[in-house]
Amino acid sequence: MVTPQLFRALVSSQWVAEALRSPRAGKPLQLLDASWYLPKTGRNPRREFEERHIQGAAFFDVDHCSDHTSPYDHMLPSAKQFAEYAGSLGVGQDTHVVVYDGSDQGLYSAPRVWWMFRAFGHHTVSLLDGGLRHWMSQGLPLSSGKTHPAPATFHAKLDASFLKTFEDLKDNLDSRHFQVVDARSSGRFRGIEPEPREGIEPGHIPNSVSIPFTEFLTESGLEKSPEEIRRLFQERKVDLSQPMVATCGSGVTACHVALGAYLCGKADVPIYDGSWVEWYMRARPERIISEGRGKTY
Repeated sequence: MVTPQLFRALVSSQWVAEALRSPRAGKPLQLLDASWYLPKTGRNPRREFEERHIQGAAFFDVDHCSDHTSPYDHMLPSAKQFAEYAGSLGVGQDTHVVVYDGSDQGLYSAPRVWWMFRAFGHHTVSLLDGGLRHWMSQGLPLSSGKTHPAPATFHAKLDASFLKTFEDLKDNLDSRHFQVVDARSSGRFRGIEPEPREGIEPGHIPNSVSIPFTEFLTESGLEKSPEEIRRLFQERKVDLSQPMVATCGSGVTACHVALGAYLCGKADVPIYDGSWVEWYMRARPERIISEGRGKTY
């Protein structure tokens, strides 16, 4: 059986710069700045976008394009909502989408939007390796101000295999059908560093494995090589040949785990969208594993 070739998950700053200089006929490109930060950072991603962004980029608002009926932050929106929003940003059926963000890490929230496009059936999507940080380090040009992309028609259909629910994770405690990898910091996973959200204590889901998302990145903010990532999974005793689910605080950095696996040829890692916030809110206290306070009610 021939393994289908996966669409390239990463493009370099040089590749994007050349594509902007010499657009290819019939191959529309749309850059999306998907910057999103935890409120405690005090950063305003939309304002930063208007101050500086890559030429031709549109701003993808992760919080706006979400399920506003959910009690949890930025959960996946409906297919209709996603299609309308993506189309309003200039993304059509044939568009090659390239996502980046302005984080200090290189990439932080952009993999979430890469995953969202794939979940809704659009696989011609890549990430700018190293994000805006690397683009700027290369001295490449920036633009400023609001942008007004020409609307396009976009169709979305959710592939449910990209998602896992609280019930799926709860059932897995006994079935052990899939491995669970948590992308939060080691301290939050262990329960000795505070969670960024009010009312949520740190800790982890039983039997889950900790691989902080920053471990997929080099010091310069680029993605590590597939060989290095494969070794990282092996060191944490995560078997890439077996089913795996990614989780984090609220479904953002978990997508780094899915990206890392994808770069190793494993494209079937779903995200537990509710992640730790939902698990902490809904799980029984004994299912909150923590070296700290845990859950007492």
